[in-house]
Amino acid sequence: MKFGPLPPREAIGAMAAHSLRLPGITIKKGASITAEDADKLDAAGVAQVTAVRLEPGDVAEDEAAARLAQATAGEGVRIDPPFTGRANLFAKHAGVLEVDRAAIDRINMIDEAITFATLEQFKPVVAGEMIATVKIITYAISEGRLAQAEAVARGVTGAVRIAPYMLSRIGVISTLTNALKPTIVDKTLKILDKRIAPAGATVVSEARALHETGALARELEQIAHGDAELIIVFGASAVSDRRDVIPAAITAVGGRIDHFGMPVDPGNLLLVGHIGDKPVIGAPGCARSPKENGFDWILHRMLAGLPVTRTDIMGLGVGGLLMEIVSRPQPRSGEESAEDDEA
Repeated sequence: MKFGPLPPREAIGAMAAHSLRLPGITIKKGASITAEDADKLDAAGVAQVTAVRLEPGDVAEDEAAARLAQATAGEGVRIDPPFTGRANLFAKHAGVLEVDRAAIDRINMIDEAITFATLEQFKPVVAGEMIATVKIITYAISEGRLAQAEAVARGVTGAVRIAPYMLSRIGVISTLTNALKPTIVDKTLKILDKRIAPAGATVVSEARALHETGALARELEQIAHGDAELIIVFGASAVSDRRDVIPAAITAVGGRIDHFGMPVDPGNLLLVGHIGDKPVIGAPGCARSPKENGFDWILHRMLAGLPVTRTDIMGLGVGGLLMEIVSRPQPRSGEESAEDDEA
C-alpha cells in the first residue's frame, strides 16, 4: 500500500486519506479522487493531497475485517457487513460469552493494523448484543498478514462464541434464624428471579429450613431428587468454613464440596459443590443485593452448563474488586457492619 502526499493530477484514482473540505469541493475520507476533483483542487490552489493506492497483494480494509471476523466467529455469533474497516460481531441468542484469550492476543500481535476487541470473558449477554469488533486501522493489509491472523483464528474452535443457557429449573433453600426477617427472604427470591430471567430460568422448588445441618440436609435431599437442575442455598449466616452448616448439610446427603471461597469482593464467601450431578451454590450474603457481585459470575456460568473449577474461581482475582453494595456499607473500611458475614 502506498500512502503519502501527491499532486492532485497524480492522485486521480487513489483514495483520499483524509476528508477535505474547501469552498466548492468536498472529498470524503476513503473516496476515490476523480479528474473533476483534481481540477477543483488545482483551481483552489491545493498543491498536494494525501492519498492511498493499494498494491498487488493488498486486501482492502472492509474485506480484511470481514474475513477475520468470519474466521473468529464461533457458535451463536453473527457478523454485520463491514464498514470503514470495521466488522462487528453480535450474539445470536442469550448466553455466556466465551473467548479464547490466547488466540485473540496472538491475532492482535500479528500486525499493528489489526485490532480485535471483545467484551469480558464469561460475560452474560443477550440476543443482539455486540460482543466483539474487528477494526483494520489502515486502508489495507497484506494478504500474508491477514492469512496469518485467519490461521490463528481457525486453529481454535470459535475464538469468540456464545455458550447458550442450558439449565432452566432452579431449586432454592433459605435457612432461617430468629434474627432473619421473612421479608428479607422474600426480597432475596424476587432479586433472584430478576437475576435468572435473562437466562430463561425459573425457580421450580422453594423451601425454608432452620439454619441447622439436619434440617437443611432434609430439604436438600428432597430438592435434589426433584426437577431442579441447579440448587442455590441462601444461608441466614454465610459460610465461614468447610465445616459450617451449608457444606456440612451437602456432605450429609452424599454431596461433595468442590470449592469454598473466591477472590471476588463482594462474593468472597461463595461455595460450590454437587449433589449427584446437580450443582449446588452456597450463596454469599451479597447475593441478596441486586448489584453485580461474585455470585453473578458463577451463577451464569453454571446456567450455561460451563464447568466451574477451583482453578477457574481462583483465577478471578484480577478485576475481582467490585463496587461496594448498599446492603453492606463500606465493610472494607474496617468499621463494624450490621452483617459482617455478607461477603
